Amino acid sequence: QVQLVESGGGLVQAGGSLRLSCVASGSDFSFESMAWYRQAPAKQREMVATFPNSGWTSYANSVKGRFFISRDIAKNLVWLQMNGLKPEDTAVYYCNAVKSTDLLPLWGQGTQVTVSS
Repeated sequence: QVQLVESGGGLVQAGGSLRLSCVASGSDFSFESMAWYRQAPAKQREMVATFPNSGWTSYANSVKGRFFISRDIAKNLVWLQMNGLKPEDTAVYYCNAVKSTDLLPLWGQGTQVTVSS
C-alpha cells in the first residue's frame, strides 16, 4: 500500500520562504507524475505545480516565478520551494501522485502553510 507523506509546512511572514517535501512509501511502485495542490478555506482545491516524468513542469499563474517544483523520480520524492510568500498563499498543501500501473491518483494528508501579513 502506497502512502504520501508531506512535511515542511508552517507559519511564515509575507515575503518569506518555505520548502515542502513529500515522500512516497510502501510497496514497489512508480508514478507517471507528482504534483502539489492546495486548498484554502471555503475554496476548491487547485493545482499549484506538476512534474510529470517528461520533466515538463507546469505552474499555476499565481505562483509562477515564486514557486519551484523538483522531483527525484527514482526515489519517489517531490519538493516545492516557495519564495516570496503572500497571505493569499495560505492553504493546506497536498502532495499528489499518479500511479503508473492504473493511473489512479494518490493524495497525502496535507500540510498547513500560513502566511501572515
